[in-house]
Amino acid sequence: MDSNGSEALAAGRTPLRGTADNALKIVVVGGFGVGKTTLVGAVSEIRPLNTEETMTRAGEGIDDPSAAWGKRSTTVAFDFGRITLSASQVLYLFGAPGQERFWFLWDRLFSGALGAVVLVDTRRLEESWYAIDRLEHHGTPFIVARNNFGEPTHTLEQVREALDLPADVPLVDCDARDRESCKQVLIGLVRHLAARVEAAAGIPAPRSATAATGAVTAGAAAAAGPTDPSPYEESTP
Repeated sequence: MDSNGSEALAAGRTPLRGTADNALKIVVVGGFGVGKTTLVGAVSEIRPLNTEETMTRAGEGIDDPSAAWGKRSTTVAFDFGRITLSASQVLYLFGAPGQERFWFLWDRLFSGALGAVVLVDTRRLEESWYAIDRLEHHGTPFIVARNNFGEPTHTLEQVREALDLPADVPLVDCDARDRESCKQVLIGLVRHLAARVEAAAGIPAPRSATAATGAVTAGAAAAAGPTDPSPYEESTP
């Protein structure tokens, strides 16, 4: 895959192979302005579909952009990206809206998901609690990624304690603007899914989890997305 400056990528003309017959779904969820749109844009092989709208005075008192300095737009439905893993396997990424008034959409986005990434901003950890609660309610496996737009203000151990994460839920660092960093987050999620399957003694691995593990960890995802910081950044304090 060429860099973000390639004509094909910029025009969003990366075609879906006719042989693709196995679709996998991952959801990226978290609070307002934590970097979900940025992450999806960083790894998607196509120009991401997003439903961002300009923030206006009508949102004053409803959305709080104070911790996302410079943010001028917000997702009102979902972000959508795509990664081709192999000739037959395609990974679809859905970025969920972060504002509380759009949380009613989350349950539908979680439906059919292989797993989820909870993206957190250490300045507003409390905004991640609802996402974790809903994923646990749905029984959707997830990992937590601390997005480092700036210098971390808390250690990973402090984040785990603040979120009351079980020891078996992976907690990783990432930079949502960096394709390689985001790729590692997705690989971490797939490995977590595989570990859960292996831990369930006597239960055969689901075809989707097995396929995703083999494709992603083999390096197929290395071809996904631009190397340079994504132009679709959600916020960059």
